[in-house]
Amino acid sequence: MAEKGGCLASVYGYDLGGHFVDFQPLGFGVNGLVLSAVDSRARRKVAVKKITLSDARSRKHALREIKIIQRLDHDNIVKVYEVLGPQGTDLQGELFKFSVAYIVQEYMETDLARLLEQGTLTEEHAKLFMYQLLRGLKYIHSANVLHRDLKPANIFISTEDLVLKIGDFGLARIVDQHYSHKGYLSEGLVTKWYRSPRLLLSPNNYTKAIDMWAAGCILAEMLTGRMLFAGAHELEQMQLILETVPVIREEDKDELLKVMPSFVSSTWEVKRPLRKLLPEVNSEGTAARLPGRRLEAALCALASPWGPGQAVFSERTRVPRHRSGGPPWQQVFALAASRPSSAVRPPSRQSLLVLHTQP
Repeated sequence: MAEKGGCLASVYGYDLGGHFVDFQPLGFGVNGLVLSAVDSRARRKVAVKKITLSDARSRKHALREIKIIQRLDHDNIVKVYEVLGPQGTDLQGELFKFSVAYIVQEYMETDLARLLEQGTLTEEHAKLFMYQLLRGLKYIHSANVLHRDLKPANIFISTEDLVLKIGDFGLARIVDQHYSHKGYLSEGLVTKWYRSPRLLLSPNNYTKAIDMWAAGCILAEMLTGRMLFAGAHELEQMQLILETVPVIREEDKDELLKVMPSFVSSTWEVKRPLRKLLPEVNSEGTAARLPGRRLEAALCALASPWGPGQAVFSERTRVPRHRSGGPPWQQVFALAASRPSSAVRPPSRQSLLVLHTQP
């Protein structure tokens, strides 16, 4: 097995030294290939992302990703153990001297996209995962970081303890009030199905709200097993959104009339409201958690009756880490135990494993 893993490392051009063994393919991140491996020194299984530094642009993107992930430390974000150069050398901040970099991070068994391919999640699982997703986003945004590529494939799940973690920050950006971060998102890199209307209309002008829109789309997908808006191209994507989401602000109406006048209803009425689009979702609180108009309303889902997060959510800029013992999902439901209106039972781990192990 070790020899096979070593051959795979050679095939994919991984050169990390002798203490990383048993390489297996995992997938692709935005900026590079990802393999799993065993760190024999730390005695743990890890995921290793290889980033090729071929020119100034790739080095700039890699440096930005590394700086962002190294400053994030939270229960609902994939943990990065170290960033190494060829032969497992320490980069020591000198990224521009090397042609390749390796991001060594914690290994997660599966991702949300793979789970959803096996079938719809139960409402209990959707509640648990949505709470953790919003909790992770609250932390990311409090650090003035935008993920910008939130989708099920970048949301990782541990089937052992039902912990959700956000990963792949290859397209993330830091928000700085003293510096303009307006910039176009490369076509083909960002999945259009989770883009907000603002991002579709003005790709050079975005805020934290774009991540919240994506989170709402992901919630709908967890509850129904299908994508909320699945357009074949950007124009169709915008059409699908306008058929369901009402346009309230006059400035938004003016912009839509300039960009796509022939596709806008003269009465501004929606053809398929969310209740008709999602007939299988039968919950008063759920509709408010789907893509909406305000970032603040979306963040308040952490304290809503539908999500068990009131005891954690606050106006503090950073979300506190768990201090009590036990798996995080047990602590999540313990926080909600004192709220009869939102009391929920921990979802069965076996029921999720059945989904994960189906052929």
